[in-house]
Amino acid sequence: MDLAEVWERARQELKGICSLCRVCDGVVCAGQVPGMGGIGSGAGFQNNVTALARVQLNMRTLHAAARPNLKTSLFGVELSLPVLGAPMAGAGVNFRNRTTEEDMSRWNIIGAYQAGTLGSCGQGPDPRILNAGLAAMAETGGAGIPVIKPTPWEEMAPLIEQVEKAGCTALGMDIDAAGLINMRRAGYEVGPKTADEIARIVSSTKLPFILKGIMTVDEAKRAADAGVAGIVVSNHGGRCLDGTPGTADVLPAIAQAVKGRAKVLMDGGIRSGVDVLKALALGADAVLVGRPIIAAGFGGGVEGVRLLFDHYRDQLETAMILTGCQSIGEIGPHIIYQA
Repeated sequence: MDLAEVWERARQELKGICSLCRVCDGVVCAGQVPGMGGIGSGAGFQNNVTALARVQLNMRTLHAAARPNLKTSLFGVELSLPVLGAPMAGAGVNFRNRTTEEDMSRWNIIGAYQAGTLGSCGQGPDPRILNAGLAAMAETGGAGIPVIKPTPWEEMAPLIEQVEKAGCTALGMDIDAAGLINMRRAGYEVGPKTADEIARIVSSTKLPFILKGIMTVDEAKRAADAGVAGIVVSNHGGRCLDGTPGTADVLPAIAQAVKGRAKVLMDGGIRSGVDVLKALALGADAVLVGRPIIAAGFGGGVEGVRLLFDHYRDQLETAMILTGCQSIGEIGPHIIYQA
């Protein structure tokens, strides 16, 4: 099996749900939520892709960086490359029950694990969603990051304990899910959190705590002040608020504001190893990938997702050679072209 076969099969499996456009930019699927698109006009999703596309790289070949080292360390774990699987859920509503939460979780978490990195799982109105992710992580010895919703403390505390007992790598929360109406309709009172509430969560667990959904410098600073181990610069794939800027546009200022205080991850629009390089040059320590993992999973299951990560690794290695970066730590703003 190769990626071409994976994509061809995915086109058949996702027919009527995702067109697997040559450029996955959110234009064709605008407003398709539930589904694969961005909410409303689709601008948030589209802005993620165009923001990365605007970044141009300085090509350099007079150097000795012939065999780059792509390994990096994140939350106490050594990764084969700085690319993780983003948390995803909602097999029934988003993919019309053409797969299960269990299979979707295994694609993400075990596919990433086999590629030498980490996958994530999400939480939804149905407890089976988080349980499916934790079950997949059990197959990897706990490698992976469960990402829970911003619910009241009384609902959150048992989940934190459950994640700790599962021996997971870290614990995340997608604070950008604060306005998800489907969760509220299902009886889950999601909502925003104060910095004090975040600090309480940090102090309640021994696991590194990651806050996903940070899009402004002031909130990045508040998160770091609250003691989070990491933040994810994310607009929820453009699926929660219409009209948000692209994550690559806000990333540099955020990364500069919390450098050395919290790890900075980014998601939104990552479609290649070159995109990974751009995000790292803009200040990210690592990136998360979402929609491409879904397609790879539908097209090839766990192996399809592993192949996708391997593809990103090959592309990132080539891009590092052609920009003169021997290691992940050498990637920086100097490789970005400034007119």
